[in-house]
Amino acid sequence: MGRSSTRGEGTRSRGRHEGPQSDGGDDTSGDTGRQGHGRRERSAEPESGGGPAEPGRRSRRAPRKGGKRRVLRWVASVLALLIIGTGGAGYLYYKHLNANIKKKDLTLGDKEMADHKANAAGQTPLNILLIGSDARDSAANQKLGGAKETFGGPPLADVQMLLHLSADRSNISVLSMPRDTMLKMPKCTDPETDKVYPASTSDVQTNESLGRGGPGCTVATWYELTGITIDHFMMIDFAGVVSMADAIGGVPVCVDSNVYSHTSDGKGSGLKLEKGTTSVKGKQALQWLRTRYGFEDNTDLGRTKAQHQYLNSMVRELRKGTKLTDPGKLMNLAEAATSALTVDKDLDTVKKLYDLAEELKKAPTNRITMTTMPNVYGTGAFSGRVYPKADEAEQVFRMIREDIPLDGKASKRKTPVAKDQAAPDDEIAVSVRNATATDALGPVQGRAGTVQELLKDAGFDKATVDSQDVEPAETTGILYPSADLEGDAQAVAKALGIPVSQVKKSTDVSGIVLAVGADWRKDEAYPAKAADEKTPDSANPLNGADEEACMQVNPNFTW
Repeated sequence: MGRSSTRGEGTRSRGRHEGPQSDGGDDTSGDTGRQGHGRRERSAEPESGGGPAEPGRRSRRAPRKGGKRRVLRWVASVLALLIIGTGGAGYLYYKHLNANIKKKDLTLGDKEMADHKANAAGQTPLNILLIGSDARDSAANQKLGGAKETFGGPPLADVQMLLHLSADRSNISVLSMPRDTMLKMPKCTDPETDKVYPASTSDVQTNESLGRGGPGCTVATWYELTGITIDHFMMIDFAGVVSMADAIGGVPVCVDSNVYSHTSDGKGSGLKLEKGTTSVKGKQALQWLRTRYGFEDNTDLGRTKAQHQYLNSMVRELRKGTKLTDPGKLMNLAEAATSALTVDKDLDTVKKLYDLAEELKKAPTNRITMTTMPNVYGTGAFSGRVYPKADEAEQVFRMIREDIPLDGKASKRKTPVAKDQAAPDDEIAVSVRNATATDALGPVQGRAGTVQELLKDAGFDKATVDSQDVEPAETTGILYPSADLEGDAQAVAKALGIPVSQVKKSTDVSGIVLAVGADWRKDEAYPAKAADEKTPDSANPLNGADEEACMQVNPNFTW
């Protein structure tokens, strides 16, 4: 068993923390925490929508009427002048801000991430991994984080959220992975020390990935679990959260009862709020984001919901255009943001961050969906940990991979197409493997040969059987090694009725490989299932425009 790490808000222990309440189940599924107490009045909010546009270019459609829209444009213009001005002091300030930004390698894993599949309009989605570090590597972080016994120790990735911006820029989906998630870690190599962290042979808590060479290992761990290609990461620590929250100004949050996150043995974030809505900033905002004891069942699942509510509220406040109309505040935010962030090397200038923000702004608030990875609690010694809920977690991963909106609304997306055009069928070499074995049944004799004949009947004269020992596969899939064979692999899938979502790039093969899985044991057409495009309720989806969301307070932490 790999080393596990659990932390309360005021502690950073490596032992098992408290699990759910006495029934032992995950009773947070489907609980939105909207209790109706202290709800804010809804207010009209202009949506900064946007259709397809080229990355880095603004839409040329006519702007909507209204003062708030003009304020947003003015804010953007002032910010642009501040941070990308080309004259004298502006240029020096731009260089200063660039120097603030810390840069790291995108991935430290040894697996190359697959290319995005473009839609028919040639657009591709954008995936950004947001990481919250609990590092106690500075006086400010040590004061805010507490837990003196951990000072100078390896950091943990206690917040992990994947932000997915759709290819057509019409919607944003955010997926949180609870820090207590148990999974397999990939091999990672620290580029600064050349230290190699071997792949784990047993499950390890996901927040340990950050201590295996840096944020690039957290990226590699996400790719290993989800198969989602990640384009960028952005990491922030305790001090960064406080400085950003101060620069932004207050963010309204809601609790359904008075709450005080504090235990008799010193655990808790220290958050103390009255029932209803409070505008939090600075240290109090950090307390909200770190609170576990006091929300719902006192586990990381409740904390994740609180983080979603804070981020949605922050986006709504910023998009109202009332927070950043002062040039001085804009400069404070630019200073705080660049000093607080560690990013990948392809996102290493203020200009690139600004362009990214322009892309994200195209998705309207009511098309932002916050979700949590569907999960189940462990048992026995791991009762305080969670594991991905097999079918439902994979359902969310697949929807993100295939650019399916998590809000369930009709998508403008087109069917993904390969950048590479397929060769004629009779020139495509494909190797067929028999991977039909299951835990209870052996492989179906001759199955690879039968599928090979189906391919030859369809015109794939170069189809062959690979009779080597094959790892069993639950689902039939097609693998290809490089982008120049993607179109050929998709042609094979189309000929057999296999969904294109089951065609994947892999460095484990040298040519196109069709692995006939346990779902195709019979001599019949491939039994493709209709794709389910509904987000599971267990993902606890929360819409970005929902102003009534309110955290449920655990009755043991009221005052």
